[in-house]
Amino acid sequence: MANILIVEDEAAIADLIALHVKIAGHSSKTLGDGGGVMPYLKENTPDIIILDVNLPGRDGFSLMPEIKEKGIPVIFLTAKDRLEDKVAGLKLGADDYIVKPFESLELTARIEAVLRRGGKTDSVFRIENVEFHINEHRVTVDGADADLTEKEFELLRIFIQNKNLALTREKLLQLVWGMDYYGETRTVDVHIQKLRKKLGLEDYIKTVYKYGYRLEI
Repeated sequence: MANILIVEDEAAIADLIALHVKIAGHSSKTLGDGGGVMPYLKENTPDIIILDVNLPGRDGFSLMPEIKEKGIPVIFLTAKDRLEDKVAGLKLGADDYIVKPFESLELTARIEAVLRRGGKTDSVFRIENVEFHINEHRVTVDGADADLTEKEFELLRIFIQNKNLALTREKLLQLVWGMDYYGETRTVDVHIQKLRKKLGLEDYIKTVYKYGYRLEI
């Protein structure tokens, strides 16, 4: 579990981010004013900062040099969608740059990617007797290697990255099979049935009626 600082002056958006962060298994603290960031960082060291650009007090771009001195990863989450703004944010040292409005799936995936690069995520994810070895690209059941296909492995990886979030069949097709795949969503159902059976995860990979699936932890 990571500790995430959310710096966002729009309360509704800040609450939404905090909700997604909580669902993904992380804790968070929210600040609504850029001027409060550096005083907060004098007493606290979050694992990652989700930072808006247009903030009262101090804007996100002006905060970046001081934040980077502390070695804390930053994801800009902002309505500033011009290419030059994105380039400027990345040149200042941000680890990622997301434009509003955002999808919860994209946000959690970007957070996990940044945490993983910084070595802040566990290399092994456990569900009962099932272990997902991220760095070794293998899954074990009771210590023995599970015979998963590449697509089954990728499905499990996507579920773990987005645990407790409902994912549509269409989104799973896009993430696992790619944008250019023209097969039916039935493909997802078949692979999930096999994944459940091989790993004994029938009670964890839940069907969301008329929508898709969710890994419920």
